Parts: sequence; structure tokens; C-alpha cells
Amino acid sequence: MEAMDFDLVIILSSALTILLCSMFSTSIFNYIPLNLGILPLFIGMLYGGYKTGLPLAGLCLLCDFIFNPNWTVLGLFLHTGLPLYPLLIWMSPKFRKGPLTEKINKLWLCLMPAMLLITAAPIIESPNLNLTDAGLVLIVLFYILTSMFTGGTLVYMIEFALEKLRLKEQVMGISEKYLREEEKLQQVIDATPISMVSVDHAGNITSINDTMMNLVKTKDPDLTKQDVLGYPVTMFVDIMGQDYINYRIVQALQGKKLGNELIRIGTHNYYISTSPLTNTHTGAIIGAVLAFQDVTELARLRSELENVERLSLVGQMAASITHEIRNPMAVVRGFLQLMKEKSPEALDHYYRIVMEELDRANGIINDFLSLAQNRIAEKEQWHLHTIISDLSPLLWADANLRGQTIELILDERVPELSLNAKEIKQLVLNLSRNGMEAMEEKGQLTIETRLNDSFVELIIKDTGMGIAKSRQERLFEPFFTTKAKGTGLGLALCLSIVERHHGKISVESEEGKGTAFTIQFPVSDSWAGMI
Repeated sequence: MEAMDFDLVIILSSALTILLCSMFSTSIFNYIPLNLGILPLFIGMLYGGYKTGLPLAGLCLLCDFIFNPNWTVLGLFLHTGLPLYPLLIWMSPKFRKGPLTEKINKLWLCLMPAMLLITAAPIIESPNLNLTDAGLVLIVLFYILTSMFTGGTLVYMIEFALEKLRLKEQVMGISEKYLREEEKLQQVIDATPISMVSVDHAGNITSINDTMMNLVKTKDPDLTKQDVLGYPVTMFVDIMGQDYINYRIVQALQGKKLGNELIRIGTHNYYISTSPLTNTHTGAIIGAVLAFQDVTELARLRSELENVERLSLVGQMAASITHEIRNPMAVVRGFLQLMKEKSPEALDHYYRIVMEELDRANGIINDFLSLAQNRIAEKEQWHLHTIISDLSPLLWADANLRGQTIELILDERVPELSLNAKEIKQLVLNLSRNGMEAMEEKGQLTIETRLNDSFVELIIKDTGMGIAKSRQERLFEPFFTTKAKGTGLGLALCLSIVERHHGKISVESEEGKGTAFTIQFPVSDSWAGMI
């Protein structure tokens, strides 16, 4: 209970008791006032201090004025213990912090003189009154002792109630902390990519995380955690693995920890480990925990990596072979030129076709070598607009031959970048010529640059026939092409160049409306001077 709530209880219960005691007050032999309202008043002032004590004191004085038929100013001081009020308020702060015996002693210290004043009030108010009867003295003494005992009992009961409240608050605080920690631990366990489940001595599930529930739901998608708790874990695994998991659980319940072992459940491969759960105080085994780690994707990636390594080796061999092919091709082309000079002009057409095909084969070999070698590009600080300006005459010449136009939209805010100028020229040239080949006469090719946050974007857009959605995902695959005579190496080479510049390339295309390739180059000084 909070301090404000306790003060409210003190003032309300004390006020009600003072009011009832005043209403039913009487006297001993019509002389000595009998009103136990002074007990809740003093207790309320000691526990509540001036905030509670002053309203209670006012109520006590008011009740004495209303319910005492023989009210006098002197009687007000004598019957209500008024002279002791300042002492009670002064003692209040230390009273609440002290132990039980000290509190009872302080109450008695204030209550004794107050009771003596009350019992002596008739003699003080009427000096001629004779109250020497032994029976009356014993009754008065009994009245005083009863009041003292009752006051001590009330303090004891209040302290007992407060102690229970404190214990209750402590228990609630510990419970809330435990629940919060349990929730955090469960969230952590649920977030882990490892499937975990704990079981009791009978092999029945006591807790399960979300990853394990996803595995369990492969048998029944409608299952919830509440559905599986209390049931054997083997009910929710493949029949082929039930005996093996039972064996692992039995071993764990006997105190044996079994490390990772590869098993197959359904279509997935898992590493499974089991450990006993023990009581931290007694060391007794109270259950077991099973952990499943799905390594299906890891196994697939490992297999793909092995394939990539084999393909890389094949690529290196092919690159070496194609490099050697270029030499005899150059010799063949040289001799063809000599033969052309000594042959009749009627054969020039055939010589031209052969040399064009040799040049085309040589171009394919160059593209393949650029793609296969995947060399590290040497970079310098270049402005993208300078590279585009250098290529503009060549691009305009190609466009004019096709009856097409080119539009340049260059953002002046674009900064210099760490680029390999030769490779960027090849990138722009490949994408631009692809766009031109995709357009008919009067088509327009747009080359645009713009600064976008931490990237410089290069957009090359055409107004051609567009690319079908089904083909867009495979555009950058080697040897995949949408052209009748394409090799499928151009865009793969573009992707390789962009990746060597730590950039990204994407495509947006709609059939009948054109295609746009967007390349993002990072704007960062960290790339400057990199090799």
C-alpha cells in the first residue's frame, strides 16, 4: 500500500472511530468521562503526522463540544488531551520509522498523561469533590490500564497489517519481476533461429519456442502452443525420427549431454543436441531440452559454393583457351586481307563477310574475357558527365544512322566519383546501343544523371518495345539474350562492372513503352583511390 493510501485509511478509520466513541461516550459514576476516542486520535496523529493529525484533532474537539452536555473550556483541555497534541505531531516522523516496541512505548508515553488528565478532570474542575472511594480508584486504574493495553494492541494490529501488506507488495514485486524476466527470456528464445523444446521426466513438452512451433506446424498448421504442451514431443515429428528422439531424451534424463548430430526430418536436415535440465540447488534432473538447428539452407549453399568453385575453374580454363584462340584468328584475318588484295574484285563481298564474322567472334571473345576475368578495376576521381561527353559524338553518330535522337539530362549537383573511366565508357556504350537496337526509327534515347541522397544515379532509358516481365529476372544471366543474334554477355558484363564499382543496377520495363536501366554509384570518399 502506498503512503497516500495508508494516510487515507488512517484518517478515515480514526475519524469514524472518534465519531462513534463520542456519540456513545458515558462516564464512570457520573464523574469520570469514559470516551476511548482518544486512542484512534493519538494513533492517527502518530502515524499520519500533522497532515492527518490536525483534521482528526479538529474533529475530536468538535465532537467534545457537540456531545458533551457539561462542556467547558477547561474540560476541553482535560477531556481531549489537547496539551499533548504538539508532542504527538513532533514524535510522528520518528514514530513511523521505529520498531514495534518503540512505537508502543511512544504511544504509552503520550497516552499515560492524557489518561491521567481525563481521570483527574472531575477533581480539577470541582476541587471540593471527594473521590477517595477505593472501588472507584480501582475502576479508574483499570480504565487507564485497559486504555493502555488497547492502544498497544491497536498499534500491534496496525503493524501486523502493514507487515502483511509489505510482504504482499514484495511478493507481488518479485512475481512481476519474475514474469517480466520470464517474458523477456521467452522472447529471446522465440527470436533465436534454433528450434528449442523442453520436456519433463515423461518426455512431455513443458515449453516450446516459435521456431520449434513452425517445425511442428508442418504436420498440422492449426496447432498452437497450448495444443502441444503436456504431450510427448515425438507426436509432432516424423515417424522415422521418433525412436531416435526418444533415445536422445532418455539419455538426457539420465544426465548425459549429447552434442550435435545430423538428422533428417521430412525434407529438411537438422543438427540436434540434447541436454539435461537440473535443479540449480539440489542438482536433481527435472527434465531435458532438445535443440534443432535447420541446416538445409546451409547445405544447399555449400553445394552451390562447390558448384561455383568448379564453374570458376572452368571459366578460368575457358578464358585461357579463348585468349589463345585470338592469336590464330588475328593471323587468319591478316592473311585474308592479303588474299583480298590479290583476288579479283568479284570476291571482295565474300572476303568482307568472312572478316566481319571474324571481328564479331573476336568481340565475343573480348566480352567473355572481361566477364570471366572479373579483374579488380583501377579507379581514379572522374566526373560522370565528362565520360558521357566523351562518348556523345560516337552515340550521336550511331543514333543519326538509325534516325533516332538522344536527350541528355545531367544534374549539376553530381560530384566526382571514384571510377574506372574505361569500364564506365563500356557500360554506357553497351546500355546505350542496347537501347538503340531495341528502338525503331524516330525513337529517343535518354541519358540522365541525378544526385539521390548518398547515391549518384545514371539512368539510360529508351522508347523501344520493352521487355516481358518473365524475362526481366534473367536479363543479367550470362548467355541469356532477347536478341536474335545476341551473345547474352553484354548485360552480364555491365553487371560485373557495376559490382566492381560497389554499385547497383536495376531495370524497369513495360512492353510497348520502353525500358530504363538505373545504375546507382555510392557517393563516399572511402572509395577514392581504391584498387
